This record gives sequence, structure tokens and C-alpha cells, in this order.
Amino acid sequence: MKERSNVQLKKEEFAIREGIKKLLGKGKISKIRIEYTPVGEKIIIATHKPGLVIGRRGEKIEEISTLLKNKFKLENPYIEVEEVTQPEFDAQIMADDIALSLERFGPLKFKVTAYRTLQRIIKAGVKGVEIRLNGKLPSSRAKSWRFAQGYLKKTGDPAKLVDKAQARAETKPGTVGVKVSILSPHVILKDQIVIDDKLIQTLKENSIEPVEEIKIKKTKKKK
Repeated sequence: MKERSNVQLKKEEFAIREGIKKLLGKGKISKIRIEYTPVGEKIIIATHKPGLVIGRRGEKIEEISTLLKNKFKLENPYIEVEEVTQPEFDAQIMADDIALSLERFGPLKFKVTAYRTLQRIIKAGVKGVEIRLNGKLPSSRAKSWRFAQGYLKKTGDPAKLVDKAQARAETKPGTVGVKVSILSPHVILKDQIVIDDKLIQTLKENSIEPVEEIKIKKTKKKK
């Protein structure tokens, strides 16, 4: 029974997220978190465009609140808007930007769009980024394209630290799938070793014998 209730809860949360995204439109939302409090449900919307999410005099917030009450039967929803200060570190925002550019300018200039986004993310200071496009680009046959730069973890526990997202672009030739993976510079990797002056000095202090003494001993033995 618990498993069924958990599955049903996850389905409802997914429907709420999709309903809010559809209402606000593509390219405005990064993530939507749902927290349950004794007073009611708390909906936290992370976005890099808080003005568009809130609307004039809170019109959009009222629309979201009405949607949650009427369609999803939430009695007392509380909506909070969280601003994303560095959108280049957010995979979902970047994936939506690429999808919107493909819909606006067409799939013929997909390489320009992908490389511009890649350079924009790298200039922001990320450790690594990967962009994958799947669809009819530019021929009539579906094809996969990959654009990557920097250092990106693929397997193991560090791979969970990579921010991944996907989006869809509805173009005239057909649907184009967009996948973006970003490794933020704020992420701490346990297996990463930085060789600096401090580390070299520590290694010298902890060494058993200095290098010069070892060389002198070797020359003495030869004599």
C-alpha cells in the first residue's frame, strides 16, 4: 500500500510541475520543488526571470494558485519564487534556450546555436559541458550531434553531481531533442588533485631523504 501511495504522490507532483510549466511557457523555469507543511503545500519555482513568473501585480502567481486549487485540488498552496543568479550553470535553462532558438531560427543554423551556447557556458567558468541534439538536423534523416568541452564525469558517484536536463524543439522538419549536461565549478570532486606550491612543499617535507643526498650516496658507491 505504501508503494502505491508513493507512486500516486509522484504522479501528482509530476502533473503539477508539467501544469505550471505549460502555463508559464518554455524557457522560464529551471526547477519546481514541492514541500509539504502543516499549513499546506509549498511550491518553490526556481527561475532566472522572476519578473515574468510573477507578472504584473502578481497576475501569474494568481493564475498558478487558481490552477493548483481547481485542477489539482490543493486547499492552501503557497507559491515562492526563487531567482537563479547564474543561469549558465543550470542545465534546464540552457536546454530550453537552445530549444527556443531552434524553433525561432530553424534547424539549419543548429551548429551556430549549439556553439554559441557552449562558449557562453564555458566563459561562465564551468568545469565541463556537453550538448546533444537528436533529430532531422539538417537532412531528412534523424541524426545525433554532440558538442562538448571541458571535463565531465560519466560514471560512478561523481557523475551524480553533473546537472542534466532535456528539452524538445518543435521545428518544421520534426521534433528535435536537446540534452545538456553541466559540471558546475562549485562542485567538489573527491578524486581531483590540485598540484600547487603548497602541495609540493608538503611532499618535500614528508620525503625520507632529500634528492641531493641520494645522488651523493650513489656516486660514492660507484667510486
